[in-house]
Amino acid sequence: MKKRQFALAALCISILGFAMPTSAQKKYDPGASDTEIKIGQTMPYSGPASAYGTIGKVQAAYFKQLNELGGVNGRKINFISLDDGYSPPKTVEMVRRLVEQDEVLLMMGTLGTPSNTAIHKYMNAKKVPHMFLATGASKWNDPQHFPWTIGFNPNYHSEGKLYGQNIVATKPNAKIAVLFQNDDYGKDYFNGFKEGLGAKAASMIVAQASYEVTDPTIDSQIVTLKGSGADTFFNITTPKFAAQAIRKVDDVGWKPTHYLNQVSASVGSVLKPAGLDKSVGLISMLYVKDGADARWDNDPTMKDFKALLKKYTPEISVDDGNATYGYAVAQMMVQVLKQAGDNLTRENIMKQAASIKDFQIPMVLPGVVASTSATDFALFQSMQLVKFDGKNWVDYGKPVTVK
Repeated sequence: MKKRQFALAALCISILGFAMPTSAQKKYDPGASDTEIKIGQTMPYSGPASAYGTIGKVQAAYFKQLNELGGVNGRKINFISLDDGYSPPKTVEMVRRLVEQDEVLLMMGTLGTPSNTAIHKYMNAKKVPHMFLATGASKWNDPQHFPWTIGFNPNYHSEGKLYGQNIVATKPNAKIAVLFQNDDYGKDYFNGFKEGLGAKAASMIVAQASYEVTDPTIDSQIVTLKGSGADTFFNITTPKFAAQAIRKVDDVGWKPTHYLNQVSASVGSVLKPAGLDKSVGLISMLYVKDGADARWDNDPTMKDFKALLKKYTPEISVDDGNATYGYAVAQMMVQVLKQAGDNLTRENIMKQAASIKDFQIPMVLPGVVASTSATDFALFQSMQLVKFDGKNWVDYGKPVTVK
């Protein structure tokens, strides 16, 4: 009997000996455990940019469904998304709470250039991943000075540059009017646009006007810009003001070649409120699939997306571009977590985010792949110029490189 007990004890020790190295391989920082991954976010569910709140709502639904299916590598996502009202001081307050009290593993998808600027240095000082920001400001791609920050959107400066280059190539004698939001977001686009126009920028831009995010309308700016005699209009606005601008341009009988920045290219949240008939001819760029586009009706990812909205957020329209965008960001986040495996340290999360190799995010346009490196955090290298035909965005030429 004693020999048998000794043998069993030896077997147990042997089993434990084999199990211990596997257990030791698991590495966690605050916000991660055998059962949970805690992700923080701020999002403007209220205030002047509340149209973007759809992004956070869809991501919350995506993670909820994912948890019901078993989570990521067996761990459930604890997603804490707080309302910052698109107010940078509020963003700072909320993020400090998420990092210092809730102890999230990482921050994902915080929206807005001003909001992220307010927490940029803090996140890097704390060495907490500041990931997949919902803004395309060029400064998010600075791994040398800010190694804990990585954006998601294509670069605003580069996108603006491409619009400028397109105008020079297709309408070299254009008289251009520009409306822009008076903050880093608007200025980033505008500076890139002027770079794209090159030496002709000063002569081609005949009028410009800015607005504050707290302004009730931009009607007076549109009237002023029309009065300049411009035949081309670059509309650098967030969704609420983009819809106003499209509508007002039509109301005052102005017929410019109208370029609209891609952050406001949503059919559901911008073009429908503005009026689909008033949006015909708009030129923009896309990189995420459009839920309103019939060509994706049989796409497996789009089917999954529509089923998700129907089950968890039926109040959100499938043709809201903010919804498909939020879905794409969540898919990219899950891919990074899968790559991280059981090494859920903040350092490894950033290492994985900086080593994405030609990953086709299912909700992103085919061929527009995500790639990063330790020296280049810009996810996307190309976008597709599109023109609105009254129902859908239609490809306008070939994809263009954004770098």
